[in-house]
Amino acid sequence: MKVTLVRHTKVNVPKGTCYGWSDVPVADSFCEEAAITKANLSKRPPFDAVFSSPLTRARKLASYCGYDNPTLDDRLKEMNMGDWEMRLYDDIAKEDPHILAWYEDYMHLEATGGESFPMLFKRVSSFLDWLKQQPFEHVGIFAHGGVLICAGIYGGLFPKENAFENLTAFGGIEEIEL
Repeated sequence: MKVTLVRHTKVNVPKGTCYGWSDVPVADSFCEEAAITKANLSKRPPFDAVFSSPLTRARKLASYCGYDNPTLDDRLKEMNMGDWEMRLYDDIAKEDPHILAWYEDYMHLEATGGESFPMLFKRVSSFLDWLKQQPFEHVGIFAHGGVLICAGIYGGLFPKENAFENLTAFGGIEEIEL
């Protein structure tokens, strides 16, 4: 099964804001970015199933690309950043010393009140394990950078050790085989 994963477009939050699985608006450049993504998707065979994170930034891009009713799945949400959600990283560092340890080991430590990367990976892997059991040939998934990183590791595109060096650009596409 071919799985095409699409990262949402840029968001409209102040630079340096931790937004994880908060439902934030898309940037004013949405239409221009989404048009590029749609054009890139049009070069691929059609999907026989489409899934999306329930967060607006993923669903809005799915809709723009012609998929008004994707199947929503919470396992496709971005990492839960817990107490840090919608706060500036600089402000978090002033109040929560745990973030300094997290900066050093974000691949293992949880955000305060939130998830760790292994927790996110387990959640995304659970979805992909389920997906492998379905009769689809080409699936589209509209989601987030962290989800695409997890899918890339799961699909063998790159190792966990340098996963964040492979972060897909906003509106970008990643493909894996299941």
